Amino acid sequence: MAISAVKRLILMVAALATVTLLATQPASAQRINNPIAEFTGLDKITGRIIKFDVLIDETVQFGALQVTPRVCYSRPTTEAPKTTSFVEVDEVTLDAKIKRIFTGWMFAASPGLNAVEHPVYDVWLTNCKQSSEELGIANQ
Repeated sequence: MAISAVKRLILMVAALATVTLLATQPASAQRINNPIAEFTGLDKITGRIIKFDVLIDETVQFGALQVTPRVCYSRPTTEAPKTTSFVEVDEVTLDAKIKRIFTGWMFAASPGLNAVEHPVYDVWLTNCKQSSEELGIANQ
């Protein structure tokens, strides 16, 4: 009888441990697909810093660079922040040729991780957005 009670107690503890383990696992974070990527650009010669918004699959020129975001993902405000964008950056040379200098993922939380390496300009992702006053797009 004592062995049966011990077995029952072990099973109950194992079940409780399983439930506790499942309850503490993070849920899969929901990804929000945004229509607008927000960037910050630095002109290293003049020291000018500007923020600019770009629609997905559109191109904006910053100095000699053309910035084209292909996707921009974020998470709901209830989740841990994670803002990422797949970006293509081209340089327009003095002889009007276009040279691809960056293709890849940018992370707003780690701007130096995948940086655009250019002697005059720095560009990094700062946010993904649903609306933009700059572009005249209201939140839908």
